[in-house]
Amino acid sequence: MPFAIALSGLNAASADLGVTANNVANVNTTGFKMSRAEFAEVYAAGSNAGGSGTRLSAVSQLFTEGNMDFTENDLDLAIGGEGFFVMSDNGARTYTRAGAFSVDNEGHIVNAQRQRLQAYPSAGNGLFNTGSPADIQLTTGANPPNATTRAAVGLNLPADAEVPAVAFDSSDPTSFNHTTSVTIYDSLGAAHTATMYFIKDAAANTWNTEVEIDGTAVTGSSQVVFGNDGTLQSPAGGVMSLNAYTPTNGSADISLDMDFNNTTQFGNAFGVNSLSQDGFTTGRLTGVSVDPNGVIFAGYTNGQSTPLGKLALANFANPQGLQQVGNTGWAGSFASGDALLGEAGTASFGDIQSGALEASNVDLTAQLVKMITSQRNFQANSQMISTADTVTQTVMNIR
Repeated sequence: MPFAIALSGLNAASADLGVTANNVANVNTTGFKMSRAEFAEVYAAGSNAGGSGTRLSAVSQLFTEGNMDFTENDLDLAIGGEGFFVMSDNGARTYTRAGAFSVDNEGHIVNAQRQRLQAYPSAGNGLFNTGSPADIQLTTGANPPNATTRAAVGLNLPADAEVPAVAFDSSDPTSFNHTTSVTIYDSLGAAHTATMYFIKDAAANTWNTEVEIDGTAVTGSSQVVFGNDGTLQSPAGGVMSLNAYTPTNGSADISLDMDFNNTTQFGNAFGVNSLSQDGFTTGRLTGVSVDPNGVIFAGYTNGQSTPLGKLALANFANPQGLQQVGNTGWAGSFASGDALLGEAGTASFGDIQSGALEASNVDLTAQLVKMITSQRNFQANSQMISTADTVTQTVMNIR
């Protein structure tokens, strides 16, 4: 009997060493979760029966969070808190904490095993279809242009300006006091220059404004009037609507509103404080970024960002019941319960950290101590077999 008991101890120590060796081997594996061997004592039937040794009852994984290692790759993702990335392996769902992703030749965001990252598709206007996650695919086409419809001008016009002596002529600098320009875009994404000329009027606190697009006059209601405190009084609402301009490249007419709400008349110096407009040209894809809420954006050379989707995260009632499928991936099982799908930063789900990877949660020092302990246990059980053998030999030598 001592032989069988000691043999169960040897098997247990060997299993413990195997689990420890696997932990040590994966100390640098991204998203790896360390395991521990759990043992149970064995008793024979009967209230007076002695113990019959031990057995390996389970190898459990510890889903504590690993440290974050920061990288320079925007598609390296880590979850700060609970949750798993949802992956599609030829249609079969798997789950992982390893967020080293890249883009394949079809534009899908994948891991090293070519499993596709799942996200909720964009539904427009900042909304997402959270009914069912799907593959994320980058579009290689150009980002379409947007025609300028409004330009905001933040100026300061000098209160002591003199009235020009000659009628306005854009080619004669003596016929206007000040000028500035802003680049605008037509419906085809072509750039045009809108130039604004400011001419002091004989009436107090009044300026005449002339606007030309590519040298063609498009001024509508052209007077800008200030109060005696230097703040804007006219045009109504601070917006001047210009006449339509017809480009020569076949694009739609440009109908432009000039917003002068941030324009003032103070002091004796002309200043341009801000110039902005709401149009942009065609853009080429430059990269992908992910915000803390898991929204995936495609960035373009025209400064625009288009949301492609929102990362789907999964959680489980019992993560330790997940089935290991290798490559730091897991599959759902009866023991884990059904996957609870959600979004980063909501309910029990953590935030997304872009440009970072979750390191293995293995404590190497603790594992080395564990290795020594398991080795001692193995040696002790080996000594028990040797002792039992000596006792058996003594009995057999009795004459």
